[in-house]
Amino acid sequence: MADINTFIQTIKLPVMPEAAHALIRTLNDEDADVVTVRDIIAKDPALTTTLLRMANSALFGLSRSVTTLDNAVSVVGMAQIRARALGICMSQVFKLPESINRLEFWRYSMVCAGYAKFLARKTGLDEQQAWLTAMMLRLGELVLSLHSPDIIAPIEQLPRAPGERWKREREYIGFDEGQLTGEVARRWDFPEEVVLALGHCADALAAVNQSRLCAVVHLAALWADQSQDHAAILEAVASSSPQILGYLGLNVNDLRESVPNPEMFSDISALLSN
Repeated sequence: MADINTFIQTIKLPVMPEAAHALIRTLNDEDADVVTVRDIIAKDPALTTTLLRMANSALFGLSRSVTTLDNAVSVVGMAQIRARALGICMSQVFKLPESINRLEFWRYSMVCAGYAKFLARKTGLDEQQAWLTAMMLRLGELVLSLHSPDIIAPIEQLPRAPGERWKREREYIGFDEGQLTGEVARRWDFPEEVVLALGHCADALAAVNQSRLCAVVHLAALWADQSQDHAAILEAVASSSPQILGYLGLNVNDLRESVPNPEMFSDISALLSN
């Protein structure tokens, strides 16, 4: 099997809009401020409209409506608006093959991102960085489909245990979706911490050795795979990969009682608006 760089080179990757590239650059710029991010988004009227619709949806539960981008940034926060804007851009440029259910795919991505944000809050990590990293995770499967569309159906076949998609991807193609997304993120100049977290998050041991962000995304992805049964996932992780919870300083009993309902963050209407 060719290495991952050679594999990626055989694929024509989607072209990200200029607004997305500019927003990614701000992730690496410590001096980037609210005005910088706002001005980048404001140059793209369609993106601005979609963001305002998202900000006014039940997803954010705001007590009042926001009607301008300035309002949205001030009420929701720059980091969250930037992360959501990047999420919208990626949902618009990646096309899903017929073998992947569009609604389920983006719902999974939003739920995975929501769980990662919850775990980041629990562990003192950057919540918006965790949200964005987890939201991007399954994009690697779409990259895989560009190379070998016929193997998506067997990879997606049910029943499929949490984490089994990663195993199937490695069996069929030699790489998992996290590794592929990480390599694409590297080419798009995402921060190295995001690149490495994506590249190792499908392997529990590698996740612990890599970073807390990586471990958070690993656990969030398993939850999103079977979000209707958090207790079962927690018990499975505690027995098969106890180092994940220990590394993150998380307690199974506390998580069992506090993990949010996935419906809190599964609204995908903005991602499907175009």
